[in-house]
Amino acid sequence: MAAAKIKKGDSVVVLSGKDKGKTGTVAKVMPKDGKIVVEGVNIAARHRKPTQTNPQGGIDRFEAPMHISKVALADPKDGKPTRVRFETKDGKKVRVAVKSGETIDG
Repeated sequence: MAAAKIKKGDSVVVLSGKDKGKTGTVAKVMPKDGKIVVEGVNIAARHRKPTQTNPQGGIDRFEAPMHISKVALADPKDGKPTRVRFETKDGKKVRVAVKSGETIDG
């Protein structure tokens, strides 16, 4: 399996869709589905009927998964979207922002 360019806890920028331009932190990554959940982004609403467990019913709002290609890592220097490259530093594989050359982890 290839190394993950985006991981849980990373700061990302949304590139397309209704939330284009928003930034958020990655809450969950689903590599098998190629999807990602970002805090405060891609909010979906579900109208729930009253049930025995939830007698009130109402509207559930939650962060829906979105495709990984819709987000890019935020550059640690200026917060703008950047691609990710892998480099070996001190025998350790680290992620590097392509735009600024900043090391993301390590």
